[in-house]
Amino acid sequence: MHYCIAKRYNVMFLRTHPGVQATMSEREIMEYDVIIVGAGPAGLSCAIRLKQKKPDLMIAVIEKGSEVGAHILSGAVIEPGPLDELLPGWKDSPPPVCIPVEKDEIWLLSKTGRRRLPTPPQQKNHGNYIVSLGAMCAWMAEQAEALELDIFPGYAAADIHYTEDGSVGGVIIGDMGVGGDGQPRDPYMQGIEIHAPVTIISEGVRGHLAKRLIRKFQLDKNCDPQTYGIGMKELWRVQPGKSKPGLVQHTAGWPLDTNIYGGSFIYHLDKDRIAIGFVCGLDYHDPEFMPFEAFQQMKHHPMVKEMLEGGEILSSGARAISEGGYQSLPHTEMPGAMIIGDSAGTLNVPKIKGVHQAMKCGILAADHLAEAGAPAGFDARLRDSEVVKELHRVRNIRPAFYKGFWRGFIRAAIETVTAGKLPTTLSIHADDTSLEKLDHYTPPDRAWVERDLAPRDRLASVYFAATEHEEDQPVHLQILDPEICTTRCVTEYNNPCTRFCPAQVYEMIEEDGAKALQINAANCVHCKTCDIKDPYQVINWVTPEGGSGPNYQNM
Repeated sequence: MHYCIAKRYNVMFLRTHPGVQATMSEREIMEYDVIIVGAGPAGLSCAIRLKQKKPDLMIAVIEKGSEVGAHILSGAVIEPGPLDELLPGWKDSPPPVCIPVEKDEIWLLSKTGRRRLPTPPQQKNHGNYIVSLGAMCAWMAEQAEALELDIFPGYAAADIHYTEDGSVGGVIIGDMGVGGDGQPRDPYMQGIEIHAPVTIISEGVRGHLAKRLIRKFQLDKNCDPQTYGIGMKELWRVQPGKSKPGLVQHTAGWPLDTNIYGGSFIYHLDKDRIAIGFVCGLDYHDPEFMPFEAFQQMKHHPMVKEMLEGGEILSSGARAISEGGYQSLPHTEMPGAMIIGDSAGTLNVPKIKGVHQAMKCGILAADHLAEAGAPAGFDARLRDSEVVKELHRVRNIRPAFYKGFWRGFIRAAIETVTAGKLPTTLSIHADDTSLEKLDHYTPPDRAWVERDLAPRDRLASVYFAATEHEEDQPVHLQILDPEICTTRCVTEYNNPCTRFCPAQVYEMIEEDGAKALQINAANCVHCKTCDIKDPYQVINWVTPEGGSGPNYQNM
């Protein structure tokens, strides 16, 4: 292990949650040259590249999941270019799930029918690979550890350490063993501080530290708000012959109406496995809409149900997806720190891909640090790179769908033909402002079908996510103004958190003749949808105890 430990006295006990009581305690300090928060594709690419260029640097990667990959969920079809650059010869010993794409199909679905659509250039996947991103990140972590850098899974970076001049100086690891009443329980372990001249934030979408830093340093003052989608995914083992390894299928249309952006993916793996998922934009207007139910409906389309019947679900999960792209990209540097990958929002929506962008962003950050030694100048370098140029070419495609599916489809075709060279740039708006109030909106008649495929409901889906939280710990879903939930939100929106959450974390119950909000925090799969979509922005997602949350397998 390449770190040193110092000790500091009379330091306040970390208040990871408001209920935690402040005490005086000795805190250990670990010193590194670079700290990377998050062991996803961006963070691991940055760590590997930086260690390749500067072998003497002491680098630590902090990961809140119980193991690397436990919280990672993506489609995922990847472009191999960044892997070729980072780890030449990787194909000789590839990640455990790595299927070359053989064929692309895109379908427009009606309730019972389908029509084949031409594959747009952005979605042609010749030369790409279907992977389990979680398994790939675990594999990348092995490559990183071989370079003698430190990876700490199961430890959540709960807060930022600031230096005396206000610069970011590292992170504070959340305490382990704090009870729901805010008091230490047995066993208890106080979180340590990890200090470094450079901290790299690569938490993924809507990271709670990234959110704080963006607000503190006003990194988003010159960009549009970020917009998001929710992605849900299941891994199935199907009957022999139903999986066609290397086949990539995407769908649009049913069960979504034309005012909701989204669609599905079906990726055919080896060993009679199929990865199936559903994505919809969180800018939808219908306060009664339920993304999880839409996903389950899609599975019952005749084309899809035929694949899944007789099979068994192996795993499930959900996560938010950054969709704002070029317009929503914040300033990515601040004194002492940088923000990279999905934390910055580098996903290419029309491609339905973000892994290659995250990896390129991580590589670029490492190259910058190896040359400059500090974050200053990284943002300019990023904006002059292919990462941002790729986002600029497709900048108008996602916001074009604000006007509905068909107008968006036409605008997307024009933007594709012109390679994004039209002089206009469409604006992005925040998802929490998009819901219509009940008295101003009539939901469409979706005429959804009876369904019988697993999982039967959201709680069953949580089971297949292998989600675990210590029951006796502070609730990590903070309600900043609970009264809003039981007064305004009841009448104005009928508590949409009870529907947009894919894990049934939020329930309205009767308590002494009045409605009360019940938070089932142990169900949380860390998708961050509630933090994003809540129309009053009173839900604040913070990290629970390290190691908590989903434990995805081959997702």
